[in-house]
Amino acid sequence: MAGEPITVSIRREVDPAHISEATAWVQTGVNLAHKYPGFLGSGWVRAGEASQVWHMLYRFANEETLSAWEQSPERSWWLSMGQGFVKSERSKRRTGIEGWFDEPATGSIPVSDAAAPDVDLPPAPPRWKQAVAIWLGFFPVNVLFSYLVSPVPGWGELPLWTRVLATTLVLTPIMAYWVLPLVTRMLRRWLAPKR
Repeated sequence: MAGEPITVSIRREVDPAHISEATAWVQTGVNLAHKYPGFLGSGWVRAGEASQVWHMLYRFANEETLSAWEQSPERSWWLSMGQGFVKSERSKRRTGIEGWFDEPATGSIPVSDAAAPDVDLPPAPPRWKQAVAIWLGFFPVNVLFSYLVSPVPGWGELPLWTRVLATTLVLTPIMAYWVLPLVTRMLRRWLAPKR
């Protein structure tokens, strides 16, 4: 199957009286999606301990595999199980890394309910701006990590692929959860200037 990988970003508001049920419900959805061909991964977080807002990302290899999941009876059943405590749901799709540059808490994500009015999404920043933002985050983090591990005995004698593997295993979550969100917030006006 050809096509670019597609990332779906979902913002849900969950009844605070049903946090434990919602946690189990979200994990069940992840487990069900994991069984479908083309599933590339997912993640979900709450906006804060007392927040009703939950954010979820999942990624499929292409439009066909995503459609197979989204039209599956398992997903329909799973969504119906959340009707008692999910107050609202909004989603959007991205095919590149531009999803990193969205500001999910702004309410700019269109409501997935077909009866809801259409909301215009701001355009994603140009790819060159995305690349600059990623580099601005990655370069200092990579330099800092290199300085921190250079005194480790035997580090320099390890094969290059082992050092690169260790570096990427450590730095990828740091970039994804802390550095890239910070950089995109700091560069928000440059990445998406007001019209």
